[in-house]
Amino acid sequence: MKIPTSPYSGGGISVVINPATGQAVGEVGLAGLVETDDAIARAAAAYPQWKALAPADRAQLLRDFAAAVDAHTDELAALEVLNSGHTISNAVWEAGNVKNVLTYYSAAPERHFGKQIPVAGGVDITFHEPLGVVGIIVPWNFPMPIAGWGFAPALAAGNTVVLKPAEVTPLTAMRLGELATAAGIPDGVFTVIPGKGSVVGDRFVTHPAVRKVCFTGSTDVGKNIMRGCADQVKRLTLELGGKSANIVFADADLEKAAASAPGSAFDNAGQDCCARSRILVQDSVYDRFLTLLEQSVKEFSVTDPNDPRAQMGPMITAKQKAAVQSFIDGADVAFTGAEVPADGFWLSPTVALPRSEADPVWTQEIFGPVVAVMPFKTEEDAIRMANDTEYGLSGSIFTNDIGRALRVARGVESGNLSVNSHSSVRYWTPFGGFKQSGLGRELGPDAPDSFSDVKNVFIATE
Repeated sequence: MKIPTSPYSGGGISVVINPATGQAVGEVGLAGLVETDDAIARAAAAYPQWKALAPADRAQLLRDFAAAVDAHTDELAALEVLNSGHTISNAVWEAGNVKNVLTYYSAAPERHFGKQIPVAGGVDITFHEPLGVVGIIVPWNFPMPIAGWGFAPALAAGNTVVLKPAEVTPLTAMRLGELATAAGIPDGVFTVIPGKGSVVGDRFVTHPAVRKVCFTGSTDVGKNIMRGCADQVKRLTLELGGKSANIVFADADLEKAAASAPGSAFDNAGQDCCARSRILVQDSVYDRFLTLLEQSVKEFSVTDPNDPRAQMGPMITAKQKAAVQSFIDGADVAFTGAEVPADGFWLSPTVALPRSEADPVWTQEIFGPVVAVMPFKTEEDAIRMANDTEYGLSGSIFTNDIGRALRVARGVESGNLSVNSHSSVRYWTPFGGFKQSGLGRELGPDAPDSFSDVKNVFIATE
């Protein structure tokens, strides 16, 4: 497998580690400040021509980009397994998601409509004008799809993009940049620039030519980016942390709820801001649910991510593994899942029983394969407990009472909820969080709006 190469070196070298083995698989050159400024300058220079490109031509280039991604699905998936430890089934889906998102937004250039607004004495019309250069900062937990969620609608709306992958997982983003060029995306329109957040990411915030920043990552870093963007009143989208609740009522299909719970909490080794890391179970079925859950957790397949049967792979780094282990060491563990390999950054799926609603395992975003389970009594209790967090990104509700499902869905302060399932993200529906889980929305039919400004034009007829 060929490791993508980087033309940059001013920011040093990043050693790429396979988290399943802990072994180095290559090196990537990181951009320094001068190289970052050069990339932004190229994007700014390419912007006028990309903006002026006929909508049908821009759409065709995005379809060509999608076709190139589709033709290299297996390669991209293999890179993601190698660099991120994702299971092969997830990695194939993720590459397909990039292709699907590009295809979906390839329809936007010809359909990004303005409005004609009735006025007296003339005609009033609106236009969606692109912003300019967009800086996108991608996290390490889902390097491929989250990159696509940003760059596809941004490009469709007529912006140019400079994208910074996470320092530890740059490979698939770098390969996507190569595929974009091969598909005919003009030079400077879409640039992938690996580098440190303290260099490249910070420059997106401070550089006046970057008109919007998209960031997915920790809430603390997101707050700092928000403060920095305020100096230039710079547009931004933030997708931050989560501590989502999976609420199971007594009238639910308990077998289905218990069978699906491990996937909702342990997918990607729990390194998912949408992970249902808190399970709230109505007290009358609490013991029964725990029995069913234990069976499901022990059957959850944790093995070589290249194995098609794998349901969970390793943690991303030794540092992340140690951070999660510290939560497990201080928790009351009810049971764990399968034994894990000795090499690499592995942790067994873990189910904890919090001592109270103030227990760290219940309140803090652990970002690992740990789920906490607590009982509740009433519908009102469930809503209160679910909302007792600074986050509000995702969540699930299991009940066979449709009225209760709607009441609880309206009561829970979260941007994305599923009833009797754990679906969180569909590229044709909006995604984003309440409270400190973020700002703005990604995906869905309106995403190009967030990469444009509305211009109002009045034409007098009298």
